Amino acid sequence: MPELPPRPDLDQLRHQAKDLLRAAEQGDARASSRIRSASGELILAGAQLAVAREYGFSSWARLKIEVDRREILNSRDVNRLGALLGEQPELAIEKMQHWCDHPLGASPLGYVAMLRYDTARDRWRDLPGTGAVARALLDAGAPVGGDPADSETPLITAASYGDVEVARVLIEAGAELDETASATAGGVPGGTALLHAAVFGMTDVVDLLVAAGARVGSIAEAAAAGEVTGWLSADTPLQDRIRALVMAADHERLAVIDRLIEEGTPVDAVDLKWGRQALRVAAMNGRVASVRHLLAHGADPEQRDTTYNRTALEWCRHNRERDPDSSDHRQVEAMLRRHPAGEADAG
Repeated sequence: MPELPPRPDLDQLRHQAKDLLRAAEQGDARASSRIRSASGELILAGAQLAVAREYGFSSWARLKIEVDRREILNSRDVNRLGALLGEQPELAIEKMQHWCDHPLGASPLGYVAMLRYDTARDRWRDLPGTGAVARALLDAGAPVGGDPADSETPLITAASYGDVEVARVLIEAGAELDETASATAGGVPGGTALLHAAVFGMTDVVDLLVAAGARVGSIAEAAAAGEVTGWLSADTPLQDRIRALVMAADHERLAVIDRLIEEGTPVDAVDLKWGRQALRVAAMNGRVASVRHLLAHGADPEQRDTTYNRTALEWCRHNRERDPDSSDHRQVEAMLRRHPAGEADAG
């Protein structure tokens, strides 16, 4: 069964139906069979119904509504969304299905929480207005905690994708701060919204969750939040310290970096569980202040990871290719190239 593309076009879908009908009228047996499997007549309505059913919808009207719903959510048009939900409030809850970029389906609220990532262009972007859309969906009956059958709550999704607007609206609506994802979730299995925001480098959401009272459950989360007092002691296992250093670097918590290194955490050490290392993560994600700080602490930019054999500079360049307009990645690249090891690598 085909799935709808990330940027659907109703005119294109109409052309698909017209082309199917034309082929059937010209004697194409397969086209004729496709139409007759949905309708007894070789007419445009029959071809449209065939196209709709092939995409997984019961009717052409239902296909059109689904395309319209996604376009409205993409454009964050609260007025059009209000009109749509006024006529069909169930569309605030019904899963969005048969999309190639969301093969498992997504709730409308969860979909809005993911909008910062443009699946069609493989790019991150900041989109104003997602919070207002989330509020409209909640007002129309979308459950703040999502469907219990889902692997994660909308708040966890918003934390993973770094949407502060949506996260704030959900928190104000009473979302459970410390709810955990399922053991089979695709992000951080069993993790809270705070842990997801920490792991994926979404600092603004980390700050929002901590201010709202989210429970900090480990030294790694504490480092992401910017305060390890009460978590760091002589008995703290080395791997926990290393993981905390990586988190501090990713969230540019410079005072935490200083304290962890002063307490004996090796600046170039690798988190053995996840293979992450502070300088490479900071360079990969364009954390200018952290890269500068770690280099000042003696971090070795020539160290390579064991999976892809890349240095911090190479990871920075790799991620910059996905976001060529990133001034942060340009600054990090320039900084690493100016470093003696970076100059040797560039040559």
